[in-house]
Amino acid sequence: MSLRLRALAVHLLTASGAVFAMLALIAAVREQWSLMFLWLVVAFVVDGIDGPLARRWHVALHAPRIDGALLDLIIDYLTYVFIPAYALFQSGLVPGWGGWAVLVVITFASALYFADTRMKTADKSFSGFPACWNMVALVLFALRPSPEMALGLIVVLAGAMFLPLRFIHPVRTRRWRRLSIPVALGWTVCAAWEAATGFAPADWAHWGLVLSSLYLLLAGIAQQLLPVRAR
Repeated sequence: MSLRLRALAVHLLTASGAVFAMLALIAAVREQWSLMFLWLVVAFVVDGIDGPLARRWHVALHAPRIDGALLDLIIDYLTYVFIPAYALFQSGLVPGWGGWAVLVVITFASALYFADTRMKTADKSFSGFPACWNMVALVLFALRPSPEMALGLIVVLAGAMFLPLRFIHPVRTRRWRRLSIPVALGWTVCAAWEAATGFAPADWAHWGLVLSSLYLLLAGIAQQLLPVRAR
């Protein structure tokens, strides 16, 4: 396969996320939450694969007509923000005025965050919470906290998008990457299991989600507090 065809194939892989987003939206409108999250997990996997392939095969050089970064952002907003916000609202997980607050806060704040030119840091981490509302929503569906706890967590994370806090990219942040990638894979397995089983009680998946989510949420902040030792 030529370099140009490889690069185009990566763009097609990225664009397939839009199809999975549509399938997830159809499931959400029908209130088939497990199916919706399964499609979002598929989109999540695609999002984790296409970036490394794009960098390895120099997509920007061999297929420059399509802006892969812009394409990725468009699909990420659908799968990471728009559909999860709708699910949190429509499911009644946060009922009443709180549901409306969740819908407005997530979509509005995330739109601003996605356009922030300072989103990425020098070490390839994210500056501020990276609007991973698909992950947040799945954990909330699985654990079913009280509406007050769910709303409080969402408000705190929305505010954290604009604070000088670092959040790792499991693949691109080099520090602790040997641990971060397995943790991210573990989170994906637990998330897929939870969605496939209809969020039925399963201690190992619940604990896996909680522990892996805490690591992914706090590892970047821990790196800020623990400077790299000089060699």
